[in-house]
Order: sequence, then C-alpha cells, then structure tokens
Amino acid sequence: MGLLDRLSDLLGLKKKEVHVLCLGLDNSGKTTIINKLKPSNAQSQDIVPTIGFSIEKFKSSSLSFTVFDMSGQGRYRNLWEHYYKDGQAIIFVIDSSDRLRMVVAKEELDTLLNHPDIKHRRIPILFFANKMDLRDAVTSIKVSQLLCLENIKDKPWHICASDAIKGEGLQEGIDWLQEQIQAVKT
Repeated sequence: MGLLDRLSDLLGLKKKEVHVLCLGLDNSGKTTIINKLKPSNAQSQDIVPTIGFSIEKFKSSSLSFTVFDMSGQGRYRNLWEHYYKDGQAIIFVIDSSDRLRMVVAKEELDTLLNHPDIKHRRIPILFFANKMDLRDAVTSIKVSQLLCLENIKDKPWHICASDAIKGEGLQEGIDWLQEQIQAVKT
C-alpha cells in the first residue's frame, strides 16, 4: 500500500468496498443495469447474456461496488448460493413485462430468502422492476404484490421502477442501497 493509500485510509477518504449480488431471471436486464451504472467511458456497447457470472465494479459518491452479475438461466441459478455468504447487499432484477415468469421469479426469491446464509441476516435488497418502457409492463406496485414483498419483515428492501436501457430509476435505487449499506457499516 502506498503512502497516499495509507493517508486516505487514515483520513477516512477511501471509499468503502462492498460486495453486491445481482440476481434475477435470465433476460431481466441485470447486465444492462450494471453496465449503465459504470462510468460512460467504461460501459460496453454490446450486452450479451451472462454465462455463469461476471464481476463488475463501479463507484458511487462514497462506496466502491464490486458486483457479482449472476446468470439467471435455470441451469446456473444453483451457483447463486455459493456467493451469499460474502454478499453485503442484493440487487434483484425483475422483468416487469414478463408476467408468465413472475411466478418463477417469486420462487427464486423465496429460495434466496430462506437460504441459511441469507435468512438470519439484515442484508438490504434492492428490487428493480425493470423494462418499464415496454407496453406489457406492470407497475412496480403490482410487481411488489406479485412477489409478496410486503412479507419481507426482517430485511430492508426497496423497489424501483426502471428502464435499464435509458438508465431511468437506477440512481434512485443505488442511492437507497448506498444509504442502507452505510447505515449497517456505522
């Protein structure tokens, strides 16, 4: 560690690093959301489906995020649980226009919430009701009802309507998540 790194640590200027899991079914927009949160010069022009997982980094005003973008394809979802222990927050992305798979999203969320590495932790969960720009999209309130989010009593959670392609709703969500993580850290 260099002198400047040590000095910034001592002065509390260094951004706290947090590990965030980005989960949700395939084609919900997880990778697009993460890409949009990175600085414009670091964003990819071509988004392809995630196979397995990828690790991305971006910074907010006071935190440095390391995001584990987990594939939502059925054959890869069993990998999620291997990362639960190290996750300090969860971003759960829902395709709000895909009513047929909303039931599957709820099942995956229930499995997540009941996992021993998550169940007894007050880990903040940010939900993005994504693809709000599509004609068949249901509101974030309806997504909340379909996923029975009101039953989550032991963890802070928040849902944001989002359009990942335009970046709408993303900053609101990240601001909330940052606030929750900092509240836990202090």
